Amino acid sequence: MSVHFELHPDRSLPEPTALLRLIKPITWFPPMWALLCGAISSGAPLLPNWALVAVGLILAGPLICGMSQATNDWFDRHVDAINEPDRPIPSGRVPGRWGLYIAIAMTLAGLAVGATLGPWGFGATVVAAVAAWVYSAPPLRAKQDGFWGTLLVAISYEGLPWFTGAAILSAGAPSFFVIVIATLYAFGAQGIMILNDFKAIEGDRQMGIRSLPVIKGPLVAGRMACTMMILPQFLVIMMLMIWDRSLYALAINGLVAVQILMMRHFLKDPTGRALWLSGLGVPFYVSGMMIAAFAIRGLTL
Repeated sequence: MSVHFELHPDRSLPEPTALLRLIKPITWFPPMWALLCGAISSGAPLLPNWALVAVGLILAGPLICGMSQATNDWFDRHVDAINEPDRPIPSGRVPGRWGLYIAIAMTLAGLAVGATLGPWGFGATVVAAVAAWVYSAPPLRAKQDGFWGTLLVAISYEGLPWFTGAAILSAGAPSFFVIVIATLYAFGAQGIMILNDFKAIEGDRQMGIRSLPVIKGPLVAGRMACTMMILPQFLVIMMLMIWDRSLYALAINGLVAVQILMMRHFLKDPTGRALWLSGLGVPFYVSGMMIAAFAIRGLTL
């Protein structure tokens, strides 16, 4: 299959709608939700700090996550020509090297905004920006490794925003409780990222990207995704019980039970039902995140 990435004689500027699709607003929700969880878990009052929270949400969603999507689409343009040729770059609606320029510009904008959030907020922004480029760009291109690539994205999507939200409202390092819960949910999110790889199995195989569905097969990769999602949530429940937050633990346990039932259905046809589980099962996972955030709000050693 031949796709012209550099030469689109009929277009020199990107389509506005294609630019919006390039940065994928639908993907902004997870890091924005995680940042809000971090802000709540910090114990700081939200209303007096609404402007700070708003800046953090814009940073986590449109800027850093949007940048990561543009970066990934630029370096994935050959894979997308196979899997999804109607995407903005391979279709020519974002012509030439515009995709790369947009990724660079959004990286710089994200760092500039992050610098206004104090040393901890800026440090987390730097780590997130570096992670986005390490994941997608050669020579490292971490996404070529199905395990480490998905783990990197999971930490960037859930762990770092949670940490950032807590840090900017605490004006310092997040508490021990925040770090433990954010880390567990970040590791669990790796399973969600593995589910996302099911939609690109054929293109990944042709382009030599060693996603887990490619190298392990759909059934084994599906079981790994489910296990990675469920085990950290059980650890969250256990920690909340230890910290005397039993009602919150019980609520999360109910959400986990629903996920397990859905996963049993998913594993009967992993390839055909991966997007179904992502769309309907993941909301139960992220709902547990918010419950956990309220559970540890104000906890101190």
